Amino acid sequence: MSRYTSATSADRAAMLETIGASSTAELFDQVPEALRLDRPLALPPGMSEAEVFERLAELAGRNADAEEQVCFLGAGMYDHYVPAIVDAITQRSEFLTPYTPYQPEISQGGLQVMFEFQTAMSELTGLPISTAGLYEGPSSVASAGYLAIGATGRRRFVVSRGVHPHSRETLATYAEGFGAEIVEVGLKDGVTDPAALADAVDGETAAVFLQNPNFLGVIEDVEALGGAAKAEDALLVVAVDPMTLSVLKPPGECGADVALGEGQPLGNRLDFGGPSFGFFCGTEALIRRMPGRIAGETDDVDGRRGFVLALQTREQHIRREKATHNICTAQALNALAAMVHLSWLGREGFRELGELLVRRTAYARQRLAAVEGVELLHKAPVAREFALRLDAPVGPVLERCAEHGIAAGYPLGREYPEYENGLLVAITERRSKEQIDELADVFGTAISAERGEFLSHSESKSPQPQEIG
Repeated sequence: MSRYTSATSADRAAMLETIGASSTAELFDQVPEALRLDRPLALPPGMSEAEVFERLAELAGRNADAEEQVCFLGAGMYDHYVPAIVDAITQRSEFLTPYTPYQPEISQGGLQVMFEFQTAMSELTGLPISTAGLYEGPSSVASAGYLAIGATGRRRFVVSRGVHPHSRETLATYAEGFGAEIVEVGLKDGVTDPAALADAVDGETAAVFLQNPNFLGVIEDVEALGGAAKAEDALLVVAVDPMTLSVLKPPGECGADVALGEGQPLGNRLDFGGPSFGFFCGTEALIRRMPGRIAGETDDVDGRRGFVLALQTREQHIRREKATHNICTAQALNALAAMVHLSWLGREGFRELGELLVRRTAYARQRLAAVEGVELLHKAPVAREFALRLDAPVGPVLERCAEHGIAAGYPLGREYPEYENGLLVAITERRSKEQIDELADVFGTAISAERGEFLSHSESKSPQPQEIG
């Protein structure tokens, strides 16, 4: 290999002749011309290992993490407390190192984890079948699109604008390959417009995609909205935040055929983009079209309890033309972290956590809405996240908050131009009443400064909202 790394033109010519190619360019004939760079990569000169280490350390030092800042960021990823037992178990070598259980006789621990995870997600979503986990939330939504095409024979998706923007983008990317059409339904007063949704669904619709709570944090009436899908025999796909399932009606009880979502809030930290995991649950009628793999419980020849991979729809496991899924990792370690977190909480603890989120969110919403220059983007019910409209540019306000060690929220204008000065604020159990009050104070000062008013705290409104637990 060392000879080829510094190959001469004669060496390259010999190699091309060996494989029957006339030139290096011929090797890339199957790559569309529009996708070719047609110039050398703009790379800086090479560096030594020590220099690379110093450079990467410098870049890493620019990052601000959730341990350094009080984090009110959400939009799909949340700063929840991860108990120490999660690391203690997931870092055990038998869980940390295995890839996929090709040999069940030596993979019983990993297979049982998958089975227990599936059981938990099935109970949370109210649907009988769960896979052993996918990459993350957006690709799970896209996989539901492919499932819907196979189940209905149709190629039209009706998608609420309340579905996470990354999920809508991923579905659109997949739909391009599927040859599927996407129809987007807008929001009205923070929720999916029911009349527009009913008008959009027709006999060619394969699936209706909703999210609950939606991206603005609003609780949707899934059962009522899903009626439009049922009327046309389309599938109802609902993306859910698992942390809200202790206080909201499970999607399976609202008529959902598929419930899926991003699992990061369960046992996984904010780690600069991942890894995380997706979950995917459905009805028994869809079991053979569901993506990924399903672990099953059985008895061995001696009658002892055992676990196996019962269904495997990935092209890695079965013939490619028979596969319904092409992602080759299930993020099982991240799913294990979720299972440990849920076990640590228990049923009662999980319910109490959900109720705590609702109370603190109500307090924060009331407290921030009373700040001069802030108003609610909508008045619809929320669970753990809510949207505001600022009477000032969002970017500079967030920068001023960051100077005080507060990550104040997610700017909605990035994904929703109609909410140019909108801000999405998320609450977790790590956000105390004192931190919420601090955010309101800093918020008021920052907004006043950006508006050029420089009001003192005494001149600002002094709300006295209800106490929280």
